[in-house]
Order: sequence, then structure tokens, then C-alpha cells
Amino acid sequence: MLGAVVPVPYPSWLNTGDNTWQIVAATFVGLMSLPGLAVLYASIVQKKWAVNVLAMMFAGFSLVLVAWVLWSYKMGFGATSIGGGVRNGIQTQLTGTGWVKHFFENFVGKPGGITDSVGEQGQAVSAANTVIPFHFPTTSLAYFQFVFAAITPLLFLGSVLGRIKFSAWCLLVPLWSTFVYGVDAFLLWGGGYFAQEGSLDFSGGFVIHMSAGVSGFVAAWVLGPRLARDRKNAIPNNLVMAAVGAGILWLGWNGFNGGDPYYAGTDAAAAVVNTNVCTAVGVLVWIGLDAWFSKQKKPTFLGGVNGMICGLVGITPSAGWVNGRGAIYVGVVVTVIVWFAWNFLSKVRPFSKVDDALGVVYTHGIAGLFGGLLLGIFGDPNMIEYGCGHLNSAGQVVNTSATDYVSSSAHCVPFSVAGLMYAPHSAHQLWEQFRAALFVIFWSALVTFILMKLIGLVLRGARYKDEILEIGDLAIHDEEAFPDETLAERVSSSSAFEMAGLTGGAKAPPIASDPPAAGAQ
Repeated sequence: MLGAVVPVPYPSWLNTGDNTWQIVAATFVGLMSLPGLAVLYASIVQKKWAVNVLAMMFAGFSLVLVAWVLWSYKMGFGATSIGGGVRNGIQTQLTGTGWVKHFFENFVGKPGGITDSVGEQGQAVSAANTVIPFHFPTTSLAYFQFVFAAITPLLFLGSVLGRIKFSAWCLLVPLWSTFVYGVDAFLLWGGGYFAQEGSLDFSGGFVIHMSAGVSGFVAAWVLGPRLARDRKNAIPNNLVMAAVGAGILWLGWNGFNGGDPYYAGTDAAAAVVNTNVCTAVGVLVWIGLDAWFSKQKKPTFLGGVNGMICGLVGITPSAGWVNGRGAIYVGVVVTVIVWFAWNFLSKVRPFSKVDDALGVVYTHGIAGLFGGLLLGIFGDPNMIEYGCGHLNSAGQVVNTSATDYVSSSAHCVPFSVAGLMYAPHSAHQLWEQFRAALFVIFWSALVTFILMKLIGLVLRGARYKDEILEIGDLAIHDEEAFPDETLAERVSSSSAFEMAGLTGGAKAPPIASDPPAAGAQ
């Protein structure tokens, strides 16, 4: 018999553990951007670009958040798609629909805001998960997904820094987040076409990293190269602070992959451990390759950071669906591939002709691509994300033993992924991964190209003139990260121009002669 109605802190559908972990995981991922990625990027560029990097990081993060709550969250994770293939969180076209109709009616969610009371305090509903009711409000899901949306354009800032206009960046970020990220997210995560076909991406190997690598590469191609002296003298300004940023990025990834099961369960813990194991392997493999096979035959710190990123990105598409051995295999394979791409593919067209300043196309684009494909090989069907058991009327787990959780029945089959290693006669998962990867590459490249051209027309050029590029931060922001101490006298941007007497510098050598910048992603 129920007692009298009294004040309560939350409705019965909310699980405090799941809600808390989702918010904490989101905060970890947010810290990966600010300050993690901001500090890392600002520290591995020339000191004259440090303030510019920081300004674009903070502006980009803010622009994505405003767009996210006003319209783009529902494009990626809304309960209803444009065309109605997904309606009120339910996928309605799983069978009996031609592929053209199926694709376009499950392409992207209907734009809409989440700023009213229902949007902020109502139970989350999305075709991102149609198996188990969400145990937290829309705001928990929306903020968790926002920090993913925010870090994606910030990653490909590494491709275009050192020449893109601040105003161009402020136009590109919300437009790209709307038309590229919103579509990719819905198709693979929001219950759209590729999700319904069986393509999988645990935390963003395709949606975030591969898309960022491709988009950054295309944007860098449209912008043209940095100044010759900036390419020749791409010397980090502070490796100690770069280590701080990299460390925040690594540990922040615990929230990145650990939060994506949406519940504080066993798969979240497995994803965290697999992430760290794969990352450690990536660090060691890259350092070893540098020491044994590079021209200098020396282990380098920035090489270790590159290996760290390879491990983090490589495991992201499969973190909760591979076992510990699979995580080690992913770390080795992805890091070896990216190391060779970084050192040799960069000398081959078209890579040799595009100035991707920090090599995002390698450490994010290529690492994300192969990480996603390797899920189709190393996915372990015994690594269960969602098991079987019993829910009460509020959607909370009850009366479920460990045996029940892993056992199939007429009404429930535990959700896991079987790769070629465990299902040698079926390449279905690998094929679905390949299909999704092709589309993300195509869509990211096409839309980024169109946006960059449009922004260039609107602003009469998306890059600064050479005389501004010679000065950097002081000319663009009237600030310096490391000002000279001359009796507290401030040198203005105009006087800096006069003192420098620069009009564009020496003629740039062909991009083909430039190796990837001595930075990391």
C-alpha cells in the first residue's frame, strides 16, 4: 500500500547513479576541450599563435553550445526525424521500406530547442537507445552529447590554424556543427539509417574523429598553406604545458568512452579500462617506432603524444565491445598504420599538397577510420553492453542475477558485437562499418568544401593577409601569450607592424617538401 504523497527530489524513472555518472562523464569530456585541447594546441604552435588558438577554442565551444540548445541537439538526437522514419523515439521503418525512402526519412532529426521546462527536466527520449528507458532527464543526455559536438570542430582547428580568420572560424563552427555533425550523429547514433542497418560507433571514431580529420584536411586545402617561415619553424612554444594538456585529454577520455553506454554499469567500466590499455600501447608503439625506424633514431615526447592520440582515437569506436586483448590489438594496429602514414603517406599526393598544420587527418582521420573498421574484426560477442533481466514499472533493473544478465531468452538477446575473429564466416559487421565510413567521409568533405567556399565569399576571403600572418596574435587580438617585459611598456599591433617591416616574407617552398608539422593531435 502506497503512503501519502509527500515532496520528493526526483521522479521514479530517474536513477541517481546513472544520472550522476552521465553528468560527471560529460564534465570529463568538457575538460578535454577546455582546458585540455586548448592548452595542448596552444603549446605546440609557435608562440605568436597561442592566443589565437585559445580564442578560437573558447569561441568555438561557446558557439556549439548555443546552437545545440536552440536547434542542433534535436537534429542529432531528437525523438523524431525529418520524414518520420523515427517517430517519438521509435524506429518505424526497420523492415518493408525501400532503401532510398529508408535513407532520406531517417537522415536527420527535426531541429528544435530544449530550453523550456519539459526540455530541461523531462525524461530523455531518443532513438539513440530504444532498448532501455533512459534513467536521466533530457538535459543530462543533451549536455553529454554537447561536449562531443563541441570538441569535434575544435579538433580540426589543428588543420587550419595559423591562417584562418577568426570571423571565418566563428561562422564555420555553428554551420559545420549543424550540417555535418548533426547529420552524422543522427545517422549513426540518433537511431538513423546507418544505426538501423547495423553500423556501430561506440563513442565517435567515425562521427567525431574521422569526420574531423576529413573536414580539417578539406578546409586546409581550401585555405591554402601557412606562411613559409611558419611551416619551416613550426616549433612548440612550451612542451611542459603541452604535457598538461595531453594528460587532461587522456584522463578525460574516461568520460568520453565510459559515459557512452548511458548507464553506470559493467560495460562502462570495461570501456574505461580498454581505453587506457589501448592508449598506453599506442604511446609505447609510437615511441618505439621513432627510436628504431625514424631518421633520428630517438624517442620523442611529441611522438609519444601522437601515439597517445592514436590509442585514444583507435579504441573509441569499439571501447565497450572488445575485450582487453582486442584493445591491445587495436592500439598496435592503428598506431603502426598512422605512424607510417605520418612519415610516408604525407609525401604522396594529395597529402603532400595540403598544409594540415598539426596532422589531424592522420591522428584523427586515419586512426578513426581504422579503429571503426577493426570493430568488425575484434568485436567480442561476450562483451555485453546491455544484458537481459527484469525492469520494474519505473524502468529500473530488479531481480536480475549475473546468470540472467548474460542469458538469451525468447524475449531478449544480450547486445554485443561479433567481429571476424569470433565469427569467421560472417563479415557483415565489417561491411556495415565500411559503408558508414564511406558516407561520413563523403558527407564531411562535401559539406565542408561548400561551407568554406561560401564563407570565403561572404568575408571576401577566409584567411588573413600575409602581413597579418607575419605578426600573429598581436595583429589579430592585440594580445600576446608571452609578452616581452620592457618596463611594462605594451607594444601595439600597429607599432609591431612598423618594427617588423614585413610584407609577406619569403616565397613559400612547395608543400610537397614539408613533412607534417612537429606537433600532435
